[in-house]
Amino acid sequence: MAATINSTVMDVVQHPYWPVGAEINGYLANTMGVPQLLATFAGGCAVIIAVTSAIVKGVRPGMPLSELSTTLWFAICGCIHFFFEGYYSYNYKRMGGSMDLFGQLWKEYSLSDSRYLTPDSFVWPMETITAVCWGPLSFTVAWMIIKDHPMRHPLQAIVSLGQLYGDVLYYGTSMFDKFAFGVSYCRPEGYYFWGYYFFLNLFWIVIPLSLLISSVRASARAFKALHKMEKTLNASSAAKKTI
Repeated sequence: MAATINSTVMDVVQHPYWPVGAEINGYLANTMGVPQLLATFAGGCAVIIAVTSAIVKGVRPGMPLSELSTTLWFAICGCIHFFFEGYYSYNYKRMGGSMDLFGQLWKEYSLSDSRYLTPDSFVWPMETITAVCWGPLSFTVAWMIIKDHPMRHPLQAIVSLGQLYGDVLYYGTSMFDKFAFGVSYCRPEGYYFWGYYFFLNLFWIVIPLSLLISSVRASARAFKALHKMEKTLNASSAAKKTI
């Protein structure tokens, strides 16, 4: 009996994640190496870019480069949010033993944040909201940019604010645990913190903030033009009545 208990404990704690002793039930080590995982992920992004670019070329040829870049951003966001983060949201209870591509990608990333392997009360709701809301809406915004739809900027602002808010909370909750309680979810090697945790998530701070500002300015210009037109129409109407 003692041997069985000791074996079970060892199965739980023998893993490379921090904090040391974190309980990751059913953990299995990755069989794919880091270069293979990164190359596969990059290849998937390249396919998304190629397919989206082909759609843009067919539907709206001559789209400005800035608009194309924003469309590609939301297309990639839609795929990452809905499929990759949605995978985590659906499988969060068995992430430690996941051996498919997405599972191994998540386990590699989790070296910088083990909360993804130890069902966390913040990470799961945050990722679920991201997958369910920002995933489909990212695809919608990408299509609206292609079609030059008037609802593009309101939805772009909503999605960008949601991404920005979620990422700030993601950073904040982890850093709070580290500095308030001394609990670190990242391995001590600097490249895990700066490369995975900080750099990869920084995209969802810088780009959404820029797009949010752009949409707010576009909305302000639209309302300014509308007010100017209303004043002109009112003045014209008043002049006609005088005559």
